[in-house]
Amino acid sequence: MIDTLDLKVFGTLFFSIFAAVMGVGIVVPLLPVYAHELGASGLYIGLIFGSFSLSRTFLLTYFGRLSDTKGRKPFIVVGLFAYAMISVAFCLAGNVTALILIRFVQGIASAMIMPVVQAYVGEITPEGREGRVMGCFNLSLFIGLSIGPVIGGAVKEHFSLQTAFLCMGSLSLTGFLLSLVLLPPRRSERGFKVVQRSFTWKPILTDRTLGALAVFRFAYTACIGIIWGFLPVLADSEFRMEGSAIGILVMLGMLVSGLLQAPMGYLADRWNRKAMILGGGTLICLSLGFYFQAGDFSDLFLSGLIFGVGGGICMPPLMAIAVTKGHEVAAMGSVMALLTVAHSLGMLVGSTLAGLIMEIFQLRQAFVMGAVLMMAAMVVFSLATRRQFIDSPKRNPYGGSPCKSPINPLE
Repeated sequence: MIDTLDLKVFGTLFFSIFAAVMGVGIVVPLLPVYAHELGASGLYIGLIFGSFSLSRTFLLTYFGRLSDTKGRKPFIVVGLFAYAMISVAFCLAGNVTALILIRFVQGIASAMIMPVVQAYVGEITPEGREGRVMGCFNLSLFIGLSIGPVIGGAVKEHFSLQTAFLCMGSLSLTGFLLSLVLLPPRRSERGFKVVQRSFTWKPILTDRTLGALAVFRFAYTACIGIIWGFLPVLADSEFRMEGSAIGILVMLGMLVSGLLQAPMGYLADRWNRKAMILGGGTLICLSLGFYFQAGDFSDLFLSGLIFGVGGGICMPPLMAIAVTKGHEVAAMGSVMALLTVAHSLGMLVGSTLAGLIMEIFQLRQAFVMGAVLMMAAMVVFSLATRRQFIDSPKRNPYGGSPCKSPINPLE
């Protein structure tokens, strides 16, 4: 798939991001409990989570663009080291204000890591194999998010909350050391010299294909935010489920999506990527309708399973197209930052709007809103890419075949 040197880089990036994401997954579900123990009200708990999204969202494009001109390694190494130090800061936090500040700094570190790592993976990806490589890499994100909360709950139950924080720090420190030692110097990074040329955001922000990808990514993560935020409430208030059952339901979608990343990525290099994205979006809409009508645990389980399959189908081709566009504009970090901003905003806006829907109407209507958002995103994506061929992958960049020169898919 990739040569020996790139395989070493890929493995380092894969484990580093897996460790960081799993570490955050261990801690984040425990933060409300920790904040409550320190005397935080509901408003302050919201600020603890909102401060992370605020700093992360505003700095993603800055660090993504900066990595295009200064290299990827410095930002990855500093961000992972900051994650390790933040875990110690969590243990030492003595009040709610400190937690808000720590989460704000954690958002900055996240902005340094996520788009830059994805851009690095995009740079080492061979032409025509974007789906396979990005699908394999996405495993680190989805599996880390899936098993992190489970490990965090077990650690807290058998040890302590501080031990969970230190687990996060240990994982991040391991990723930091691996990246520091195994990643090549920044001037040896593939594509480093290419991106030294002058660049403006206009080609990226005015590109209809990238805009459509961002809209779809926004809607998808908004649906995740709705499920993570309100599925536990639904399961508890209407079905009186145990905490373990709720944990399974919340984890299910991410786990299934993660397991499908590699095979769907392989398929994305051989089939039509546009059709895969729209097919996955259709399944996501269907799953949200099932959540709305669910009558017991088995219905909720089926809904989560379908949602996971939908996400597993649509994300590898979406990221593959993003890699192709990143090569075209010679600004991989900026492209990945744009999509990560959409991800962050989707999570924030989705959960917030769902909360308003719950207050004004009823809890189940939040899932309807998610389906409407996804359908709207599918319409936008279809219109923005309506001139694409969908019959022959060799003629269509969305089909994943190698192209000898940059191609504007809208021409």
